[in-house]
Amino acid sequence: MKDKWALVTGATAGLGLAVAESLAGAGANIVLHDLVAPREAADRLGARFGVDVMTAEADLSQRAAIEAMMAELLNRCGAIDILVNNAVIRHFAAVEHFPPDEWDRALAVNLSAPFHLIRLALPAMKQRGWGRIINMASIYSTRAVEDRIDYVTTKTAILGVTRAVALETARTGITCNAVAPGTLPTPAIQGRIASIAAKAGESVESATERYLATRQPSGRFVGMEAVGALVAFLCSAAAQDITGTCLPIDGGWSVA
Repeated sequence: MKDKWALVTGATAGLGLAVAESLAGAGANIVLHDLVAPREAADRLGARFGVDVMTAEADLSQRAAIEAMMAELLNRCGAIDILVNNAVIRHFAAVEHFPPDEWDRALAVNLSAPFHLIRLALPAMKQRGWGRIINMASIYSTRAVEDRIDYVTTKTAILGVTRAVALETARTGITCNAVAPGTLPTPAIQGRIASIAAKAGESVESATERYLATRQPSGRFVGMEAVGALVAFLCSAAAQDITGTCLPIDGGWSVA
């Protein structure tokens, strides 16, 4: 992946940064995006892997901000060869209590932003005859959960985006796939488990075991570095004929 540029959205920390690390380890230059430019993470990434790393700051709920960011990046890089749509927001509430503004924001960030980023990246990819688009889906792309209608809806819809783009680019040297992780050890999930533990008066270790037991047959968190490795594989020559699919990485949850 030497000399290729990869844009990873929502990459200050957590899964986005893990994906960026895997791509950098494969030789790609990286654009780390977030709502606030992750400059410290970029410095560490560049020093660790010896690749060029840039930062990009944009509110993905605003189309004008997305267009301005992409115009600048395409001017500086020539093309975004690898696009990883990882940024996501979510709100927890029952349907009848769900704030309409939060619904609109989730649609914008989780669904419209990937569409805009893909449409803006595709012309340069087609000109070069090569490109990789990875949309971060979820176990909840194929099933539902209470009190997260925005997340379930947008993660289901991103599979439609993936399939449509894959068909339109099938003869161009571009692939478009989705990756669907199960439960990751993100700060949000770990905070949720800590709350469960406190409410139940048990240890965090015990609460974690119970939490995962009802989800992933493996009984452990999905490693963020494993998701990063899967993304890197999908960007490799070995995956040139994999397109339009959604690959689960969920410790057996999707088949349980």
